[in-house]
Amino acid sequence: MESRKTVALIIPSEIIAKGLASILEDSGSFSVLEVFHDYSKTCETRLRGFDPDVVIIDPVILDFRSRKEARNMLADVCDSIVIALDGPAVTEDVLRQYDGSVSLYDRQDELVRKLRNAIDTKLQDPAPEPVEGELSAREKEILVCVAKGMLNKEIADKLNLSIYTVITHRKNITRKTGIKTVAGLTVYALLNNLIDMSSVQ
Repeated sequence: MESRKTVALIIPSEIIAKGLASILEDSGSFSVLEVFHDYSKTCETRLRGFDPDVVIIDPVILDFRSRKEARNMLADVCDSIVIALDGPAVTEDVLRQYDGSVSLYDRQDELVRKLRNAIDTKLQDPAPEPVEGELSAREKEILVCVAKGMLNKEIADKLNLSIYTVITHRKNITRKTGIKTVAGLTVYALLNNLIDMSSVQ
């Protein structure tokens, strides 16, 4: 029998979190490791510790400005598939950055199917192994996109890659350059003549 995939929930509503946890556990395919009702340093530390297969997050848990960066924030914490909980206060541009979404109105079979599809997509498109040394041509291409203010999903669409591959390339860029912020990477791209000032938003 296939082992259950591990899930962490980051959901502010206790009622919704308990309902989701119950549905996932009852499906026989998933095991809920932990439920967080806020996004804090404690939450990040715990996620790093058990690196679940899937994280389901309600984007409203973050302030409005942070919602578009949530996927990138979680990519720095764990290598999980990150699924957004779609609700009335979540916009389409926020949902696009995630690896998938589930709705408050999904039936149990729909919810399980969406999660399995996201997992299957990741398995079919394994991310490249990190390497040391200079940036590869692909990494430079992605760095230019980052410097131009593009989100991971936009980069993935433009370069015909999966979002998982883009995230891994971004981690490799950070590892090789030692730079974690978009602003720092933009300066790096400018100093290394990868872009010119006029192409920066």
